[in-house]
Amino acid sequence: MPPPSDIVKVAIEWPGAYPKLMEIDQKKPLSAIIKEVCDGWSLANHEYFALQHADSSNFYITEKNRNEIKNGTILRLTTSPAQNAQQLHERIQSSSMDAKLEALKDLASLSRDVTFAQEFINLDGISLLTQMVESGTERYQKLQKIMKPCFGDMLSFTLTAFVELMDHGIVSWDTFSVAFIKKIASFVNKSAIDISILQRSLAILESMVLNSHDLYQKVAQEITIGQLIPHLQGTDQEIQTYTIAVINALFLKAPDERRQEMANILAQKQLRYIILTHVIRAQRAINNEMAHQLYVLQVLTFNLLEDRMMTKMDPQDQAQRDIIFELRRIAFDAESEPNNSSGSMEKRKSMYTRDYKKLGFINHVNPAMDFTQTPPGMLALDNMLYFAKHHQDAYIRIVLENSSREDKHECPFGRSSIELTKMLCEILKVGELPSETCNDFHPMFFTHDRSFEEFFCICIQLLNKTWKEMRATSEDFNKVMQVVKEQVMRALTTKPSSLDQFKSKLQNLSYTEILKIRQSERMNQEDFQSRPILELKEKIQPEILELIKQQRLNRLVEGTCFRKLNARRRQDKFWYCRLSPNHKVLHYGDLEESPQGEVPHDSLQDKLPVADIKAVVTGKDCPHMKEKGALKQNKEVLELAFSILYDSNCQLNFIAPDKHEVSIAPAEISYHMVKHTLVLHLDRWAECTAWEGHDE
Repeated sequence: MPPPSDIVKVAIEWPGAYPKLMEIDQKKPLSAIIKEVCDGWSLANHEYFALQHADSSNFYITEKNRNEIKNGTILRLTTSPAQNAQQLHERIQSSSMDAKLEALKDLASLSRDVTFAQEFINLDGISLLTQMVESGTERYQKLQKIMKPCFGDMLSFTLTAFVELMDHGIVSWDTFSVAFIKKIASFVNKSAIDISILQRSLAILESMVLNSHDLYQKVAQEITIGQLIPHLQGTDQEIQTYTIAVINALFLKAPDERRQEMANILAQKQLRYIILTHVIRAQRAINNEMAHQLYVLQVLTFNLLEDRMMTKMDPQDQAQRDIIFELRRIAFDAESEPNNSSGSMEKRKSMYTRDYKKLGFINHVNPAMDFTQTPPGMLALDNMLYFAKHHQDAYIRIVLENSSREDKHECPFGRSSIELTKMLCEILKVGELPSETCNDFHPMFFTHDRSFEEFFCICIQLLNKTWKEMRATSEDFNKVMQVVKEQVMRALTTKPSSLDQFKSKLQNLSYTEILKIRQSERMNQEDFQSRPILELKEKIQPEILELIKQQRLNRLVEGTCFRKLNARRRQDKFWYCRLSPNHKVLHYGDLEESPQGEVPHDSLQDKLPVADIKAVVTGKDCPHMKEKGALKQNKEVLELAFSILYDSNCQLNFIAPDKHEVSIAPAEISYHMVKHTLVLHLDRWAECTAWEGHDE
């Protein structure tokens, strides 16, 4: 006869004693269980003790998480969180350097546990650590020459404990003094500093900037781009990642009027070239977190175009009109100008109208009116002028080539440029906040200071080439734009390493090749649209749906490895989640590294009975989307989020990496229990490998 579901068989360790095998009744108060354990070893004052996991996590067992204990778990009887916090609070103030160092090491480890963290913070522990950083370091600097390793380790453990404690979100970042900010900034500004100290200092600065407007201003006064650049020229990718994260945070939080100024400073300091040389083209693979930070920098850089993209042209603004005159001058410079006399005024207007028609503007008389639509606004005119000046031969060839064709066969350069600019902005999502989970950066955009303009120049030549290949007329304009968009999107998915490589990819994606690809895809679809196939499909549909259901359940049983996200979106930890073979329990747990293949159920520390699941929520209803954070309110991230809720205040939180993944992720899961057996109604589901991070 199986044991009651409320009884869990565990082993409990105590230093210097043989482990006890014990049955824990989950209906009993946790304090009663701890008292029973203490009595077994004749230990008085049971309120000073607690149970914790004996694995590498060492997390405390609480009333909130006790249901995660499963049969075979090894627990440890240890000092209670409150007692431990009190002792460490005293030990880190010891006059003995060795004792202080050991205490700070223990604190750095224990601070990962939110139960301990809360107790230590209640003792005003954060203030104590900040005081040690502000004043303690000066006191110990006198000893650096004879105790440099000890000093470095002591500061490293202090900053590590601080970061771990703050990551729990218990204490507001707005509470820190200017002296503390200056001290942290000084560690970053030093030319020679311990790697671990530098890493944690960069992490602290990033969190300060992202989580507090006041601290952003103070950090911006202490840290300059010039002081951060040397950290990118090293070989440690983690330091490079944290450095770019700080730059991104400063960029993201800067007022609109400051962003362009900051971009100019980044250009002066050759940030793009340094990243290209020391990060993208370094002889090592780029990890996911670095890829994300490069993506964020790419998005923030392109977002500088938003102002011009949303600016309408003022037809009365002479400076703006002069740009159109310059386009005409470059294209038709060889043609003679009539004398500036009253008799030739009509001829001049007539010639301008003719030339503007050749340039492909919709409004031949006043082409300024073509740029009053936003997007793309003035950005389109900027691109046209850049193309005319920096690729003059190609510009003149396209304009003259089309002006010599029949009217219906000419590819209108002006109209094409406006629509192409709008399309490229949509592809690159100009004006949207960066996604919190996306890693989709393009190396080629880091190879040129004017990458968007060069991107446009390549694509406008592609558009003209495709127009000719399609033998298009003015009625085919939208069809041509659709083909060009497909060509650009397909070329971008190959992640070309340079603009020249991108151009080469486009050469291989001619209109003929696109037709072949489309026909191949269409044939694959049409094979399944004939009447016999449709009749057969209707006949076997119930069987297929049942098979799909089983395949989806099998996918859940196989499980997936996910990256954990903390408050600063670090992805250096992993966890695995899978459904039990009987479909009754979700098993999940932390991993040291990404696994090769499946992870056995018995190696996953935590479990969630499906019967305990209360609801599945999506988007803004998810608990992790209600938290206060730098990018939490990003519309795209909201669309990617979903959570499984259980018990009273517990949840598993997930974020899909992109819209494609979330479109195949579960949108609704209804749970109906019949004699404790789960029946899942999966309205939409596929092999979603996009779950990100969990907290409880």
